[in-house]
Order: sequence, then C-alpha cells, then structure tokens
Amino acid sequence: MKYVILIPDGMSDYPVEELMGRTPLEVANTPNMDSIAREGIVGLVNTIPKGMVPGSDVANLAILGYDPKQYYAGRGPLEAANLGVELKEGEVAFRCNLITAESDKLIDYSAGHISTKESSILIKFLDKQLGGENLKFYSGISYRHLAVIKTDNVDGLLQVKCLPPHDIMGGKISKNLPKGKEASLLSDLIQRSREVLTKHEINQVRIDLKENPANMIWLWGQGIKPQMPKFMDKFGLSGSVISAVDLIKGIAKIIGLEVIKVPGATGYYDTNYKGKAEHAIEALKKDDFVFVHVEATDEAGHNGDLRMKISCIEKFDQEIVGRILEYLKVNGDFRILVSPDHATPVSIRTHASDPVCFTMCGKGIDASGVEEFSEKTAKEANFVIEKGHELMNYLVKESL
Repeated sequence: MKYVILIPDGMSDYPVEELMGRTPLEVANTPNMDSIAREGIVGLVNTIPKGMVPGSDVANLAILGYDPKQYYAGRGPLEAANLGVELKEGEVAFRCNLITAESDKLIDYSAGHISTKESSILIKFLDKQLGGENLKFYSGISYRHLAVIKTDNVDGLLQVKCLPPHDIMGGKISKNLPKGKEASLLSDLIQRSREVLTKHEINQVRIDLKENPANMIWLWGQGIKPQMPKFMDKFGLSGSVISAVDLIKGIAKIIGLEVIKVPGATGYYDTNYKGKAEHAIEALKKDDFVFVHVEATDEAGHNGDLRMKISCIEKFDQEIVGRILEYLKVNGDFRILVSPDHATPVSIRTHASDPVCFTMCGKGIDASGVEEFSEKTAKEANFVIEKGHELMNYLVKESL
C-alpha cells in the first residue's frame, strides 16, 4: 500500500464578492481533486489547536500526525534542522525575514520576494556586521532566514511576543516590535539591522530598479530544539518529503523522513510543479509514504492576489494531483489525501484558524457521493476531525 499526502499551502479561503460569493477553490478548474472527492470522502479538519497561532509549522505537524500541543517547540528550530544548524543548550532559534520598511511602516514581509542569491549576500554581510559569539545569522531561501541567539535567559526569550511580519503588513513598526521582558534585545537588533542593510549596494540597485529593498530584518517564531519520535516508529512507514520551504524540510529531517531536492522548487508562483510530481512518483517506487507541499497558494493569499491564487490551485491540481493520481491508479493499492494546512484568505492576507477542507480516496474508502472538492462541500459532508493530528490515523487505518 502506498500513502500520499498533497498539501496546497493556505488554499482554503472565504467566499469572495468578486467571485459571486464563491471561494477560489470553487471557481478553479480542479478535475483531479474533484475526482478524489467523488471516489472517496470529504470533510473538515482542525489543524490548528485552540489557542495556538495558525501557522504552517503547527498545521503541518498536525497533518503529519504529531500533536502540536505536545511536540511544537517553535518555528525557528524546525527551519534550523533543515539548514543543518544543531541547536545547543542555551540557544534560541528565530525565523529571520528580510523585509521592506518605509518610514515607520512594514510594507513588504518578503522584500519583493528577493532572490536567494541576493539575500544570501545580505545575510552574510549582516552576520559580519552584527553577529558574534552570542548571535549568528544563517542563510535560507529568498526572504526566509535564521538567527540563533545564545542566552542565559532562554525562558525569557521564549516568552517574548513576536508577531509574524505577514500579519502586520502596512502596520507601524514601532507598535509591532517584540514585546516582553527580554524584548529590548530583539527590538534593538531589528532596528540596528536597518542601519546595516539600507546602504548595502544590493539594496541601492533594487531601489534603482524600483524593487522593494531588503532594508530590515524581522525576528519571530522563536524556539528551542524539539524532541519528536520518528515517523517510522509512529506509523511503520518509510517516507519522503518534497517542499521548497525550510520549515517543512526541517520537520521531515527531525522525524526521519527523507528530504528530496527538486530543481526549480522555489516556494513561489514559479515553482517546478511538474518536477515535484515526477520526483514524488520516483520516491513512491521505493517508499511507502510521500508528502508533497506547495507554497504558491499561500503566497498568493498573502499577496491578496485572487487571480494568481486561482491559477496556482489549477496548476497544483493539473501538474501535481493529476500526475500522481494517474501513477497510483495503475501501480497497486494506494490512499491519497489532499488538504490545505491552513486557510490564507485573500481578503485578510494572513493565516486563519478555521477548519480546512480535505478529501481522501483509495483502497477501503467508500465513495460518499460528493461531486466536487471545496470548502462548501466539505462543510455539507458533516464529517469533522476535531484534532488535526488524528487525520493521519484515518489515512493509514485499514477501513473507514
């Protein structure tokens, strides 16, 4: 038996007036996800436990079968795992965004989705200027990077309230800086980064080209090294993960899943959809389980780009769901699950805690009679998995 999970990050949405009260998923042409819905079941799943921040870290842990209430230790450490950064006692890892600040406003959480080539140079420069024995910056992909702080007060840093930059787009920087007893260390670092980055030649060129400069960092998602059981020990399955995002790859490495690198996987609209599907199919020839994550739908939600979100949903359905489903249907027993990790509605341009729609089909799963996959049909199905980490159990149990 082969098991596949496909994650269109942030795909779930709210009804949009411009779409006559429909969601992007309802409008998009998705024959393959609709086929899974017709041949199997649809429902809703709560991937964000009550009281927890609706992020991809929490949600994807849940979908992979790990209770975030028990295992979540911060976003930064998950990304550190993928970058090969071994956190030691007394070290706290932070997600470090390169952002665009204009006067006292945060106007772009991604610095115009700056290229990895440019951002790597900026992060190395920042580390040289501000880093030291107790502070180290590590390069990631595009605007997503890592900062590790060594401290005698780990608990104090963990308790600082740090807001994700995509939640405060257009907001005042001064009002949204980290808050708490140890917040001054982080706020000072953020402000000093602006002095260092503003005059760098890369940003001067970006300004000349009318591109958003990466003129400040934003620290958030802090945590310490997590302790989680291996996926094989929990579910008895060997497996692989395909994603362009350090966070997802970090989770995979911690729980013992193989991370497959796909050329052209960018974490943005231009990601290599076809390549992800092809690598997933190759992995299925040796593995029991494959998890494929696509970030593009989430980025469209954050950018408030309705047309692009619909386009990304359609590409996901055609290039990934369609190709993998076609392979599975002629190569033995299987089960396939499609589920957004969380909602990223274009109207609010950030994550929401609402339950997300999912669909699943395969051996031992009877058809429920649903004609298409959408938030609406999932609600009408009246099948709700209250604890997101139990979704994996539904996927691998013998019968439904």
